[in-house]
Amino acid sequence: MTKYAALRLAALVSTLLLVLAWWRQDALPAPERLRPELLAEPVQQAVDEPAFRRTVDAVEYGIQPRYTYDISGLIVSLHHSDTWWDTAHAEWNDHINLMDLCVVWGDNAASGVYREIHFSNTQWECHFETRSSESWQRFHLDQVSNNHLLTDDPVIARAMKSLHVGDEVRLRGYLVNYTIFDGSVARGTRVSSETRTDTGPGACEVMYVQGIDILARHNAAWRWLRMGATISLALCLGAFLVLPPHLEESG
Repeated sequence: MTKYAALRLAALVSTLLLVLAWWRQDALPAPERLRPELLAEPVQQAVDEPAFRRTVDAVEYGIQPRYTYDISGLIVSLHHSDTWWDTAHAEWNDHINLMDLCVVWGDNAASGVYREIHFSNTQWECHFETRSSESWQRFHLDQVSNNHLLTDDPVIARAMKSLHVGDEVRLRGYLVNYTIFDGSVARGTRVSSETRTDTGPGACEVMYVQGIDILARHNAAWRWLRMGATISLALCLGAFLVLPPHLEESG
């Protein structure tokens, strides 16, 4: 086998592994692999606390706690607010809403029905659908939620950014309303849902996160494989560019 043929084979194998890893990196684990914490309902208690101010990237936010909130769930979809195509957060100058997490728990977690549902996130919402009427009937709409996560804590922010679809996570903090200020002028206020039974565009939990525990990661090996395959493919392509054109003939 010539060196060019070996490189072509290596590039082909790297490409196949990259495609496989990309496909599997967000696979949802089987229900028997989930931790028992995910079977519990979120814990929510009303509070009477004053609003407070926080500043992120030179923008001031007013935050009004409404409930303490503690939720454990399986991440089935997510959205990073600083992604290039998110124009809404950029227009609002909103830097404290770091990301959205769509999670399932309870009977949805125990039954494994989440593996029969397709989940996706837009800039503000989590969407879920299936072609199976049986799966839809088994899916509990009050045991899935999209959570707008707020933080001004860099340690919590790093933990949030490390999350992936398929991870199990516990979040603790407050359900809040928050206002974005432009100087002394309020630009707008976002209001949290207070129940898991409402639906529609405004039916999302707005959570100021004070604690985050990553209970389990399920697809780390696939992400490492994707990284390795990407590097391998890049090296192969680079070698094709620098090797002399007569290499194949010379062996």
